[in-house]
Amino acid sequence: MLRRGTFVQRGVRWGAFALTTMAFASIVSVGADARARRHHHAHAARHDSYEPPASSIVVDANSGAVLQASNPDEIRHPASLTKMMTLYLLFERLQSGQLSLASELPVSAHAAAQAPSKLGLKAGDSIRAETAIKAIVTKSANDVAVVIGEALGGDEPSFARMMTAKARALGMTHTTYRNASGLPDEDQVTTARDQSIIGRALRDRFPQYFQYFSTRSFAYHGDTVRGHNHLLGSVDGVDGIKTGYINESGFNIVTSVHRGNRYLVAVVFGGHTARARDARVVSLIESTMEKAVARRTAPSVVEGWQTARPAPEPEPARTESVAVATATPVQEAREPRAGVEVGSTDPIKPIPVKTISVHSSSTQKTTLSAVPPTSGRLSPAPAAKVTDVSIVKGEALPPPEEARPAPVQRVASAVPEKLAVAEPPPAPAPQVKVHVSGWIIQVGAFDDEKEAKHRLSAAQDKAKDQLGGADPFTEKVSKGAKSLYRARFAGLDKDAAEAACKHLKRSDIPCMLLKN
Repeated sequence: MLRRGTFVQRGVRWGAFALTTMAFASIVSVGADARARRHHHAHAARHDSYEPPASSIVVDANSGAVLQASNPDEIRHPASLTKMMTLYLLFERLQSGQLSLASELPVSAHAAAQAPSKLGLKAGDSIRAETAIKAIVTKSANDVAVVIGEALGGDEPSFARMMTAKARALGMTHTTYRNASGLPDEDQVTTARDQSIIGRALRDRFPQYFQYFSTRSFAYHGDTVRGHNHLLGSVDGVDGIKTGYINESGFNIVTSVHRGNRYLVAVVFGGHTARARDARVVSLIESTMEKAVARRTAPSVVEGWQTARPAPEPEPARTESVAVATATPVQEAREPRAGVEVGSTDPIKPIPVKTISVHSSSTQKTTLSAVPPTSGRLSPAPAAKVTDVSIVKGEALPPPEEARPAPVQRVASAVPEKLAVAEPPPAPAPQVKVHVSGWIIQVGAFDDEKEAKHRLSAAQDKAKDQLGGADPFTEKVSKGAKSLYRARFAGLDKDAAEAACKHLKRSDIPCMLLKN
């Protein structure tokens, strides 16, 4: 009996313990469910309240007309849209031949340490330029963006300054870059209008490379890397170009759409989700496509032009649109070392061009060199002493007839493109001060003198009537170890210079008016 009673008592105790345990587990479970529900509701509340600042613009790229705009000039953070400029500068190097798609770009520790999204590169590795382009377009890889920046600029801050300078040259007046990737930086800003400009410029300037923006996936080390742009392949006519996101800007996109002969570039900032952003840009595309024209009338987006605004009809009598140089230094953008000049489809013909060297001082010495109109070759001639010409205000033109030294002869020497002036007997030729007056127009600034001469030739072809009596010359500007060659025409009065500039701009050739 005792033993049986003991077993009964133990059974009761174990039953009570089991009931207590079940009750406790139930309480814990209810508490966990409650916490989960509270977390879910709090997360949903935060998500619903997330409304980053919105802006948008739709541009008819055929006409340049703005078909829709909402806060297009309000300051926003570009996020990964930044990488469009990173690729713009890479495409320039590819187009100039300084790099090729097979070029290997080195990976630094700084690049490898970037925050996701990233390709996972390791310090000491390298990546092909073409692979880098695909990684930027699809995965928006921050490590790859820095690799490109360091390869082109030496370091990321220097590359960011190059990006900002290029933005200014394109007319992106409210854009400042601080890094190559678009990772958060308070000072890295842009606008919807500015992003529409680079969206157009990428296709106009680099049609052979723009196709990469339609890449939806690519293979890398045995894996398939898929893109973030879900409009590709799902919305009729969308062929690029870039998405982006940081918390401060929301979900952003610049997209290019071709339907038949119609061509739109649409920009949306401030989506609170990627899906909301995509729905917004699709709505804008559908509501504006029928307003777009089917014939291209807008000039190409190139350096030196203000774009993405409806251009008024040319009015020859008005001169407000002509920029006149003042005492304030003008920031010059380096033009690309491209093989084909903007606005010129004719073969380059030899033209007589003078070369002027300019250094840092306001009164400088330089050498004038004439290129014979019939040949670019050097003709054998006796060695002669080079006469220096003192330049006033950094500009130089041939002196008046009575002040000119002896006739110029071409001589063969170790220094290319230098011109020799025969020494007038019996004494050495004196220095001649050349006071330049009147008006000058500048049609470009280049790394290479040949390209500057090509631009002069293209400008003459496009504006024969306006520039028939003008004097073409290239001006070499030295800044430290680097040099630029300005392509200029002199010998114009104000009216002729203004008329020439207007005609050249209508022919897609940049032009700037300067008064001496």
